[in-house]
Amino acid sequence: MVSVTVSVAKPTLQANAKGFAEFSGLRNSASLTFARKTSDDFQSVIAFQTSALGINNGGHRKGVVEAKLKVAINGFGRIGRNFLRCWHGRKDSPLDVIAINDTGGVKQASHLLKYDSTLGIFEADVKPVGDNAISVDGKVIKVVSDRNPVNLPWKDLGIDLVIEGTGVFVDRDGAGKHIQAGAKKVLITAPGKGDIPTYVVGVNADIYNPDEPIISNASCTTNCLAPFVKVLDQKFGNSFDQIVPVPTNFLVCLGIIKGTMTTTHSYTGDQRLLDASHRDLRRARAAALNIVPTSTGAAKAVALVLPTLKGKLNGIALRVPTPNVSVVDLVVQVSKKTFAEEVNAAFRESAEKELKGILSVCDEPLVSVDFRCSDVSSTVDASLTMVMGDDMVKVIAWYDNEWGYSQRVVDLADIVANNWK
Repeated sequence: MVSVTVSVAKPTLQANAKGFAEFSGLRNSASLTFARKTSDDFQSVIAFQTSALGINNGGHRKGVVEAKLKVAINGFGRIGRNFLRCWHGRKDSPLDVIAINDTGGVKQASHLLKYDSTLGIFEADVKPVGDNAISVDGKVIKVVSDRNPVNLPWKDLGIDLVIEGTGVFVDRDGAGKHIQAGAKKVLITAPGKGDIPTYVVGVNADIYNPDEPIISNASCTTNCLAPFVKVLDQKFGNSFDQIVPVPTNFLVCLGIIKGTMTTTHSYTGDQRLLDASHRDLRRARAAALNIVPTSTGAAKAVALVLPTLKGKLNGIALRVPTPNVSVVDLVVQVSKKTFAEEVNAAFRESAEKELKGILSVCDEPLVSVDFRCSDVSSTVDASLTMVMGDDMVKVIAWYDNEWGYSQRVVDLADIVANNWK
């Protein structure tokens, strides 16, 4: 295998306070980064990221990825195909996608990757190769078909990491079937169940434990919510100046007292095109004709990556008749008295520093379609930020629930590769 050096010289995606313009369009980002020190410049952030998070023992790879990680995608639906497009746009990726498990077959996998009603036509040469592979710009990717992960040829193919994108195998027993089949690790592109560790890039991925064989990238909504919630919790507590690290590497923050979240979320494949049976009676109704109230664990799941917020947040979802792009409406009570301009200033500062490439701030009066294919996890709509009575803060943040989320899946997979053990 060839040796791949992770470049730190020219990051291609930078978040700033100029709004959304730099993130629009079908543009792929380079590997995005995070840091625990807000004083670090962007190059230092990446250097820290690729140095196995500062750990020099335990057999981690550091700085240079010695051989590309062999990756398989299980489930070639919305996230699986978005992931492949995002990965294809990365330069010097430590990942090598060599297999896809998709029950639809080679012809369907090739066609749906090339032609996408939301993303548009993929600017790559995509075609079937015989009956068991597709080619993407000459890169041949094997296609297999089996609904039971235990039967997949991961051992024969030498698979290091499985991107679990079906939304089905989300607990340790289910995802563990990939390991039984010969894969070494699994990254779940959905909220994990049970004791599976959850990581959100920009929030807690800096404490990624390479000894864990199965991890979760949380949900798209948690990836949107957690970064700016972290900013609010850290910067609007009365005791912020006395915050000190604790042994788990989390900060003791007292900013957020309590709050609720509503995500106005585009419909998904789990809903029904026309009225039909569903375990959730509201999701049983026609997705394109209704606003559908439903449950979401995204707000509670923030506590999985920011433990100090356990029991402080909750929320609901409103599924609406749009194909992509969603928006979070968060209302929280904070400890420190503040005003809207100060809240937005805190977001801008973080977007320029520790959340560069993860958080953005928009000053333009835009609508949902303008955030299609946004690379960042969340874009705060600055003109809609409100503060009532000095301590009740309302924040609106946009996110591409497919593309932006898939960029973070690639980022987390990169972290796994750069800290391989």
